[in-house]
Amino acid sequence: MREAVDDFADHLARVRNRSAHTGRAYVTDLVSLLDHAVRMGCADLSELDLTVLRSWLAKQRTMGAARTSLARRAAAARTFSAWAHRAGLLAADVAAPLASPKAHRELPTVLRADQAAALMAAPDATDRDGRDARRPGDDVAPADGRSVDTAGRAGVPPTGGDEPEAVLLRDRLLLELLYATGVRISEACGLDVTDVDQARRVVRVLGKGGRERAVPYGVPAQRALDAWLAHGRPALAAPRSGGALLLGARGGRLNPTSARRIVAGYAEAAGLPRVTPHGLRHSAATHLLEGGADLRAVQELLGHSSLASTQIYTHVSVERLRAAYRQAHPRA
Repeated sequence: MREAVDDFADHLARVRNRSAHTGRAYVTDLVSLLDHAVRMGCADLSELDLTVLRSWLAKQRTMGAARTSLARRAAAARTFSAWAHRAGLLAADVAAPLASPKAHRELPTVLRADQAAALMAAPDATDRDGRDARRPGDDVAPADGRSVDTAGRAGVPPTGGDEPEAVLLRDRLLLELLYATGVRISEACGLDVTDVDQARRVVRVLGKGGRERAVPYGVPAQRALDAWLAHGRPALAAPRSGGALLLGARGGRLNPTSARRIVAGYAEAAGLPRVTPHGLRHSAATHLLEGGADLRAVQELLGHSSLASTQIYTHVSVERLRAAYRQAHPRA
């Protein structure tokens, strides 16, 4: 069974082109499934059947797994079963009839336009002491093996005279890029300088499944980019920086974990509710739709493979309209 797990992980990475995060999640789910199968008396992978799969999901549910987690685990089981059948490890695709629990999709929390503007201005209003709590603390290298910053833990004082200003310029660009483009935090941190077309104000993004898309950005983000490339990045650049656009305090590629702390820190400093990079992505999509953008265009900008993933933002806009109506209309 161990060999099957390793071969499946290789299939996810090389053939399905799944991200390292998705691959780890699916392999973890598979190990849990096979462990449950052994406990149910399956001595060999060929004995895996639909009864074992349903029993595994039922056990996960009794242990308190969320519906979204159960849906992902069912998807992992179906993906493995289909692969194992094609590879001759299973006589049939036993997980094909396996149903997924329908995940309850909550409306995402989004910022108002004025709150987003306050967050974008937060780096300009933040002094050095307030910024120390949001200093980079990058931990592990990304799946593609590119160098990231492994120093500069939170609270560590800067070492270079130009570094405080450079970090501010980096933070300003990070916030502007996330809100202007709606890219995922992993996509933003994975950007190289060569991915930015400044003449057309377009950034080339490598998204989920290796899908590439071009996303435009506005004038405020261009100003932040110009300042970063002219004065910020040269001050932080090190031999290991490579072509990375966003750098940590010690010169490596900015890590998504650090970027999340940066966003949360500035939101707190600006007196806003808890904000994550994905919250900025939700906000960008909602504001685009409220401003009259076409749903298909927003789908393309966000890199959603399905329009259903984008349609949730139309519900957010309707909820805002209802709230405004209830607050303002005398007959509401």
